[in-house]
Amino acid sequence: MTDNFITIDDQAISLKQAIGYLNTTGDLPKFIQRILYRHIIEQTLSQRLDIAVEPQQIEQAIVNFRVQNQLTDPSRFEEWLKSQGLSYDAFQKRVSESLRVELLKQKEIQNDARQYFKDNKAALDRVVLSRIVVLAQTLATEIQQQLAAGSATFESLAKQHSITNDSSVGGMMGTLQLGQLPPEIRQQLNGRSAGDIIGPLEVEGRYTILRIEQVLPAAYEGDLRKQLEERFFAQWLQTQLKDHEIKLNVE
Repeated sequence: MTDNFITIDDQAISLKQAIGYLNTTGDLPKFIQRILYRHIIEQTLSQRLDIAVEPQQIEQAIVNFRVQNQLTDPSRFEEWLKSQGLSYDAFQKRVSESLRVELLKQKEIQNDARQYFKDNKAALDRVVLSRIVVLAQTLATEIQQQLAAGSATFESLAKQHSITNDSSVGGMMGTLQLGQLPPEIRQQLNGRSAGDIIGPLEVEGRYTILRIEQVLPAAYEGDLRKQLEERFFAQWLQTQLKDHEIKLNVE
């Protein structure tokens, strides 16, 4: 087997050189991790007769992919396959392997991920907040009084007084997960509803007034479900690797 890993024009790059490049850029650990993870997955799937997908499941997954990516036109789909360097058979195999990996996740980590969600739902709930942040407690109190009296809008006061970058958009912070907020703020949000104004609260030497724009209870679906399952699957893979001796051999 040739030592040439990649050829650029007429210049060959060996595997040793390629690994050296990855090491220089700091990408080598992630590169090796992906290889090891894939090896564990391949080995596990080869031994698990209970993890199989039917041909109709593969074809349905391909149909779904083409619809989602606007590739229903046959010629457009062919062009996409060529742009990816794939034949239809290779793409079909990739889809099949993806489905089998999802089945592996369901069997190995789905129960743990669901239990984590149940145990930590309060921290996983999200909220849309706006804020006004000032340095002086007296100013924060004055702003709170103006809001209570209705003599000024939250947005106008944020633009006028808030020292944060989001002051230009009326203090709108966007959507935040409760577990990511400081404990002193998270405690104040418990049981509150959209429209409630909270504060002033002293946080890290500054005074914050919050308005709840929307409360978004967490659900075990969509991006959150995917994030949790990916996290627990990575932990499962790490556990499998503990039973193996790993050496990097580059001569």
